[in-house]
Amino acid sequence: MSFIRRFISTGIVLSSIILASCTREVSIRDLGVIPDTGQDVTAAFRDALEHCKAEGVKVLRLEQGVYDFWPDEAVEREIFVSNTSSEKECPSKVKHLGLLIEDQDGLTIDGGGATLMFHGKQTMIAIIRSKNITLKNFHMDCLRPCGSEMVIEKVLPGEVQVRFKPDSWYVVSDDGLIDLVGEGWKTEHPHCIEYDPEADRLYGTEHWYELYESRASEKEPGLVSFAVEKTGSYKVGNVITVRDRYRDEVGVLNLENDGVTFEDVDIHYLHAIGVVSQFSKNVTMRRVHCEPREGSGRILASSADFFHFSGCAGKVRVLDCRFSGAQDDPVNVHGTYLRVEDVPAENQVRVRFMHHQTYGIQAFWPGDEVNFVSVASLQTKAPAVVKEVKRLNDYEVLLTLEEAVPSCVTPLEDVVENLTWTPEVEIRGCRFTNTSTRGTLVSTPRKVVIEDNDYIRTGMSAILISGDANGWYESGAVKDVLIRNNRFIGCTRNGGHHGAVISIEPTNKVDDPLHPVHSGIKIVGNRFETWGNDPVYAYSAGDVLMEDNDIIVTE
Repeated sequence: MSFIRRFISTGIVLSSIILASCTREVSIRDLGVIPDTGQDVTAAFRDALEHCKAEGVKVLRLEQGVYDFWPDEAVEREIFVSNTSSEKECPSKVKHLGLLIEDQDGLTIDGGGATLMFHGKQTMIAIIRSKNITLKNFHMDCLRPCGSEMVIEKVLPGEVQVRFKPDSWYVVSDDGLIDLVGEGWKTEHPHCIEYDPEADRLYGTEHWYELYESRASEKEPGLVSFAVEKTGSYKVGNVITVRDRYRDEVGVLNLENDGVTFEDVDIHYLHAIGVVSQFSKNVTMRRVHCEPREGSGRILASSADFFHFSGCAGKVRVLDCRFSGAQDDPVNVHGTYLRVEDVPAENQVRVRFMHHQTYGIQAFWPGDEVNFVSVASLQTKAPAVVKEVKRLNDYEVLLTLEEAVPSCVTPLEDVVENLTWTPEVEIRGCRFTNTSTRGTLVSTPRKVVIEDNDYIRTGMSAILISGDANGWYESGAVKDVLIRNNRFIGCTRNGGHHGAVISIEPTNKVDDPLHPVHSGIKIVGNRFETWGNDPVYAYSAGDVLMEDNDIIVTE
């Protein structure tokens, strides 16, 4: 039984609720939700939010302390989310929504320094079909993060000893097999990244797979010895990190909203793919620190991306944020190409999601402006306006257009992108570090400003501008990008993207120098501290300006 239901039944908070209905602001304690009890507050939070909606409350205040959320009382909802999991990887698209904000308008949740502690596997926070929502002044963490970490403590002939971090739980069976376990789960599809503190670098490694297949024995709580035949590649002090590569839930889901702001929020761990903003308008992330909790000794803070923007509109702003410990890209902004399969009628096209981890999402609405694009060249062939949208199945959509399908459109050779759902982007004053992949990916035709940021030893390119109708099917061409006054320090050690700090790299197979995919890119006043690699690589890019950049080779 939830706290609010228990207290209401005894009449304790009824008067407080009556008083709350007369104000625009209410304390969650007055609604029966109390921190530091160690009990599940999921249902109580949901009741409190429903009260805010019914009574027009505009500010819901929390207080310092820990609020615990388990998935048992979470709302179960089938939701398809971009860039998450294939039908084979995760057949069920049912998400377990912990703190759910749905159909709200003009609500601020002020955490007052509270910690929201999440248990098990769940979508920690979900905001759905709401307007003008602000979440601020709190911490988010997991009691047992789904990423595990262990330090290589000793390397001997035929033996490797590792020390598990306190919140990385494991079980060693009598027959010497080890499993990484959590609250109701275990890691079944591991992905391994290693951290070298001496080089301050994250990179892919095979070490966990070798340890997992070796005989394990526990020497003392937290210290496990593995019988490893070849130990030469193991380095004392390095941290082996392991997460499950299947993205069954979402850290935070921002779905079909207008005006969502996260402000002064410390996110210490995000499950699966982090904060996914999908077909939402006007998203602001201000002073959001995505990094391990101070004093935790952890390296990881997410199992994949931190901020993933798919098919958004209006303005996406990422301001004065910090990113450390992502197992994929800290910031990724893109749309989705769907392939044209057929033209069944004069004004209809049947289109299909092509990447196995992105399908089933609503990608079009009546009135949307779209472009038909050549797969081979990534050149725009013709515009159109959507009149009707019919979902045929999880993979295919029938679009009825306002006018006849342009005669130049060719099934299987063209894709369609939604231009209405493309945002302006501002990324300013941020710090990107401790990632094995890129720092920022951006693909949008609208204005982009990436300014006054620090990119420190990103594994691959600090900034990637792609556009892809052959693999990930992430659209589209950029037209106006300003990259100014950033510092790039020792990036691209893990290779990829031609080793360049900034890579402009669409995946078109046919390149016409007179008609490049990308244009209008200004790289001005930046400081590149490289290890001898190229500051910039550009392919199929026209009107690229490089001016007043400092390039320093440090080693």
